[in-house]
Amino acid sequence: MERIWLKSYDPKTPHCAQYPQTCIPQVLEKNARDFPDNPAVEFFGARLAYRQLFDHVLRLANGLKGIGVEVGAKVAIMLPNTPQCVIAYYAALWLGATVVMTNPLYVERELLHQWTDSEAEFLFTLDHLYPKVQTVLPKTAIRSTIVTSIKDYLPFPLRYLYPVKARFQKLFQSVPYDGIRLLSFRKMIADNRPEPVACGARPDGLALLQYTGGTTGTPKGAMLTHKNLVANVVQLVSWFPDMALGKERVLAVLPFFHVLGMTVALNFSLYTASAVIVVPRFDPDELIKTIKKKRPTLFPGVPAIYIAIMAHPKVDSFDLTSIRFCVTGASAMPVDILRRFEQKTGSTIIEGYGLSEASPVTHVNPIEGTRKPGSIGLALPDTDCRIVDPQSGSLDVAPGEVGELIVSGPQVMAGYWKRERETSEALREGWLYTGDLATMDSEGYVFIVDRKKDMVISSGYNVYPREIEEVLYEHPKVVDVAAIGVPHPKRGEVLKVFVVVKPGAHLTSEEILAWCKERLAPYKVPKEIEFSESLPKTNVGKVLRRELRSKTGGEPKARQ
Repeated sequence: MERIWLKSYDPKTPHCAQYPQTCIPQVLEKNARDFPDNPAVEFFGARLAYRQLFDHVLRLANGLKGIGVEVGAKVAIMLPNTPQCVIAYYAALWLGATVVMTNPLYVERELLHQWTDSEAEFLFTLDHLYPKVQTVLPKTAIRSTIVTSIKDYLPFPLRYLYPVKARFQKLFQSVPYDGIRLLSFRKMIADNRPEPVACGARPDGLALLQYTGGTTGTPKGAMLTHKNLVANVVQLVSWFPDMALGKERVLAVLPFFHVLGMTVALNFSLYTASAVIVVPRFDPDELIKTIKKKRPTLFPGVPAIYIAIMAHPKVDSFDLTSIRFCVTGASAMPVDILRRFEQKTGSTIIEGYGLSEASPVTHVNPIEGTRKPGSIGLALPDTDCRIVDPQSGSLDVAPGEVGELIVSGPQVMAGYWKRERETSEALREGWLYTGDLATMDSEGYVFIVDRKKDMVISSGYNVYPREIEEVLYEHPKVVDVAAIGVPHPKRGEVLKVFVVVKPGAHLTSEEILAWCKERLAPYKVPKEIEFSESLPKTNVGKVLRRELRSKTGGEPKARQ
């Protein structure tokens, strides 16, 4: 097949990359030797240099080995972005264990599914999350839980002020440590020396069970090997040829438990010996203060973050001049938001695309070449892609026509954990079927049209919700929007939109309809409009369309 996208690459970007036969934690070991005094992790004023970070990783690895963590063991990490999360992740991987990253916001039902499905035996969590965890543990195979507190890695005097704040916010929890089933993270670090311990990780070994977001069904564990994770990081490094090794500062507000944050904000940062500015949660005001004080050079984000920044009343006064690039993914970036963000801030947003099953990045817009707003860009080095007919799944569609995006490359997963049928559906003859409908232009740029499952068929016409959302994002009174298909007795489905109005603005259904009728064909105009204060979303801003559908009478009838 002809890789037409290679002609659109930046001159400095290689068509093929060189992949070292190493594992993610061994990269940290190397940088601890080469950049021992460089800042690795910064957290509310506290700092761990690379030598210190690897010291703590070895201490914890020795402690984990002592309680039975070995090659292949499943270690769940239920922590927000903190130094402890970084240390636990790399220590478990160092021993050859398989990490199961868990969203701290999960409720008991979600925790139970993930930990029983993954067969997790060990768990890291926060003290104030322990009461929720405690109710689930007896129903799982978890035999040791390691608990930490936010204050454990805070600098003086915040370390001593935090318990007061925690009590005020009713976060404080007294944990009944017993040293066997319930252990203290801080004590494990203090009681173990950074003695050399054999690295059990292997390139073909299973590094991660990355559970899919569950936006369209039951979450599945994508099996990502060390080779997958290293390959994706190397591909991204080759895309940023001017990255200064040991010099960059990365703002890590994307959660590490999400695959985009794990790869772009964590693995990529430590691979390039960058400083990781750890932010435990997204708050626009706090984030702006952090940017002003810490001066990051790279800001990985998601559309929801940029939308929130653009809605901030003081957006015109924000100083983002330290940031060389903003990188966005996880969901579609509204073109109007992208343009307005760049106009107001002077920063450049590089839009890309990925999915859990591909570690996750497969496409990115060029850094120096042509950026096409609304496009996910070009396939990364050593990544092939095709647009195929959704019905046959094998025939390539003509250029510019809509089809399903399929990809292949060294970053693609080994399969779904314990799900042979779903694996055979997703991985066919070396290709990963993404479930996303897309087009590719003559220069190799790919444009996502919509999720295959989200496409609406109304009176025989294909309607793509993203197109309607883009039109409504251009409305000056709209801050957020989502479109879905709802069942209709005569048309099969019709379009319904959920609209979030800007604070202080007044907007009517009639205005929405008039706006759409001027800009859309009649069959694309929404038939139902609902105003909402907010939209249900995942932790990285993907709209939970299944929750919206549940409010409207359930899913439309299955389509062949």
